[in-house]
Amino acid sequence: MSEFTYACPVCGQHIKCDMSQSGSKMECPTCFQTILAPDVSPMHDPKFVIMGTKVGERPIPTPVADSGAMPTPAPQENSSLPAIVFIVLLCAAAVALFAFHGRIFKSTGGQGAPGTSPPQKPVRPPPPPKPVVVAPPANDTNWMLDLAAVTIPDSMAAGRVHGQNFICDRAVLQGGMLTLRVGARGAPDFGMVINFSGAPAEALAGQTINVATNADKAACVTLRWKEGDQARSENFTNNYAMRLEFGPFDGNRLPGKIYLCMPDGQKSYVAGTFNAEIRKPRPSSSQPHRKK
Repeated sequence: MSEFTYACPVCGQHIKCDMSQSGSKMECPTCFQTILAPDVSPMHDPKFVIMGTKVGERPIPTPVADSGAMPTPAPQENSSLPAIVFIVLLCAAAVALFAFHGRIFKSTGGQGAPGTSPPQKPVRPPPPPKPVVVAPPANDTNWMLDLAAVTIPDSMAAGRVHGQNFICDRAVLQGGMLTLRVGARGAPDFGMVINFSGAPAEALAGQTINVATNADKAACVTLRWKEGDQARSENFTNNYAMRLEFGPFDGNRLPGKIYLCMPDGQKSYVAGTFNAEIRKPRPSSSQPHRKK
């Protein structure tokens, strides 16, 4: 019995059968689609591969064998449809990315590529704390009445006043009196006042003053302190040792260095630097008021 070969219209698989199966339904061994074998005549040339028909579709006319003529291939299903669908989806994705790129990359703050962290500002370390000025104790090294062995430190003026720690917070030169005090405001009730008998700041600038313990009379030094809520003071005009080194004018200030050692029983003293604020002298209350 003669055989012929036909192709599956779905996947193109070649199927061989005999003439008795011509026009019958068969199952493709590759895509498992039900197909209809072509109806061929006994005169069909077995060298030609013809196309079967998918069940439910119109049968493809069987080409007539002709010497020297090639059979006309059956029309294939449209294979460009998946490509068209892919192109449409790709265009839609591109349009959506362009329309919503601001929301998608909002977390980056508009800086840098997606997935990268924005540049961070360098964190400045906090400034180091200022060293705490501690008043040295009154001993033979700090409390000395001999100016020849004195070395004035470069730190803020500090010491002891009537047995209490003293650290200078403010220095004022007004009316020829230099005040070194604790606290920047209020009454100067803890510190010392050196009276230069009204000498102006111009006369003191650049000067060095040495007062030895054997001086008959020197500038009056007043110590001020508090006992509870009571303000106390004591004046000294001799028997103390003092060295004052005034610097040049610096705006409305007069810098200087001081060593002062008092002869009281509590061994009061102060040593270090200061930067005195120059203030105008207070008007005298004894002057008569002028009539306008």
